[in-house]
Amino acid sequence: MGELYLQYEYWVAATQLILAMLGMGAMLTLGAFRDVLIEPKAVTIGLAVQLILVPAMAAVFIQVFGLVGGVAVGVALISAIPGGTVSNIFTHMARGNTALSITLTAITTLACLVTTPLILGLLIAQYMPADFEMPSGQVMREIAWTLLLPLVLGMVFLRVLPQLAPTFSKWCIRGSLLGIAAIVVGSSASGRLDIQAFGVSNLLLVLLFCIVLAAASLLACRSLGLSKKDATAIDVEVVVRNINLSVLIKASIFPAVVGVPDPLGDMVLLTLLAFGGVQLLSGMAIVALRRRGHKAAA
Repeated sequence: MGELYLQYEYWVAATQLILAMLGMGAMLTLGAFRDVLIEPKAVTIGLAVQLILVPAMAAVFIQVFGLVGGVAVGVALISAIPGGTVSNIFTHMARGNTALSITLTAITTLACLVTTPLILGLLIAQYMPADFEMPSGQVMREIAWTLLLPLVLGMVFLRVLPQLAPTFSKWCIRGSLLGIAAIVVGSSASGRLDIQAFGVSNLLLVLLFCIVLAAASLLACRSLGLSKKDATAIDVEVVVRNINLSVLIKASIFPAVVGVPDPLGDMVLLTLLAFGGVQLLSGMAIVALRRRGHKAAA
């Protein structure tokens, strides 16, 4: 089973990402972008936090803790990707500004066509082999056909068949989650997920990185005078990222080959999956804290 998975790792990652973006598109209308004009301050701050503050914090984190190899690349990759569909759900549950969350997710998803290769080039070049070249063109093409195209198709589905869109979106997202499960199981069966080799210290570093991102976002939103609803949307967007995309980019940059060890690629994957688990717990914690705050205020 492990060898079979390694042969199709890229296509498993691509399929689960396409399904996730189809599901997101089927919940998204052009009206969601109206907040860009109605509330430019919150959107501008959210974009600045996502596209400038998060990568900057990743660069500082890598330097301060002396991260190297796959963990450094994984942290950089996490900072270079946009928020995901789950962030919209968590924002809604936390009673944040869901429209702002959707708008930020959509805009950063469009922007990552350019920003992701740029950020990766700036952050990970020094940690790669001397003969490595960032496949920026390939990353841009994959973002276009695995993120942007399915997102547009999902929006078209909602436009043409609005009554079926909620069910369609639900099953697409379920299929995406099944794809993530397949990646975990397949990687484990192939021996690529060596939790012991990853180590408790690296797991704690991933947890700390998530906390640092949340704290930086919270401080930025409060200091700039955003409302609690807007700040909640941005905080969740920063913490809950599109790990689906990062797994696909990992599979593209570090393709698994049967019989060929890849310690660097394996550590990158472990870092991404570890952050994926941590971000879900962090998202749920934000939901619990915000809902408790709303009850206290009421």
